[in-house]
Amino acid sequence: MIAGEWRGRRIRFPTSAELRPTPDRVRETLFNWLQGVIAGSRCLDLFAGSGALGIESLSRGARDVHFIERDPAAAAAIRSTLAEFKSERGTVHERDAPAWLAGRPEAFDIVFLDPPFAQGGLEDLCRLLETRGWLAPGAFIYLEHAAQEPDPTLPAGWELWREMRAGEVHGLLARRQLP
Repeated sequence: MIAGEWRGRRIRFPTSAELRPTPDRVRETLFNWLQGVIAGSRCLDLFAGSGALGIESLSRGARDVHFIERDPAAAAAIRSTLAEFKSERGTVHERDAPAWLAGRPEAFDIVFLDPPFAQGGLEDLCRLLETRGWLAPGAFIYLEHAAQEPDPTLPAGWELWREMRAGEVHGLLARRQLP
């Protein structure tokens, strides 16, 4: 973890070709952007993988985080980390992200949308978040994709707030406009 309650602690996760944790440098920049809004926020970590984004959110004071991860080994590793860190503010859902988004919506303040690079579908996922009621007014949405891929088209009412490139990663932070 880069900062907060668990600064300097490491998380363990299974080795997998699909698992690509957000690099430390990218995480540091992202959380610098979010530093004024992370404390007390409700976060959704879709395609949680290692859980690094959601766990960093908890470390920095997020009220709660829902981790959505379909791989049983990765989901178990996130649960293990939350238990090791003695956190009851994280909930792990062992589900496919698009299927989970088809369920009963809850409004989140911050959403991390970081699917496996080969999967694609960011635009469809953004549309589901917007149209199904998953976003609080003024919500921040972090999207991560391969740097060589074109940027997804953001839904109406979202504005690009920040962006970064680091190695193979292109990160976009969008903000849902207030009504």
